[in-house]
Amino acid sequence: MIISLDTRSSVPIYVQLRNQIVTGIGRGELKAGESLPTVRQMAVDAGVNTMTVNKTYQILKAEGFIEIDRRKGAAVCDIQAPDAVFREKLETELELLSAEARLKGIEKDEFLKICDKMFSCMNPETAEV
Repeated sequence: MIISLDTRSSVPIYVQLRNQIVTGIGRGELKAGESLPTVRQMAVDAGVNTMTVNKTYQILKAEGFIEIDRRKGAAVCDIQAPDAVFREKLETELELLSAEARLKGIEKDEFLKICDKMFSCMNPETAEV
């Protein structure tokens, strides 16, 4: 998986890194049990500070996307069933995206087609949960 960060973006680097790793997992580019680069190696590869990568890994761990073992490093977790907290987050984020789409003139059918297209790009294992 290739990481591409935009240093001129208003989105913090650690968020961009987090989002790209989650997307990589969702697309199947990173498989359950697969090891991630060490914090140092990821920092070198992405051209960022190790503290940025460490923050990203801690967020991913808290969200249940990776597990961290002091001896083995970080690895991708198995697919999990969504809990109430995730469903609430999903509804909140979709509500905002729906509002923005409506305000930009995107009709419901077009919005749903876009959602379907993006969801279809994800690994079938992930899509079935």
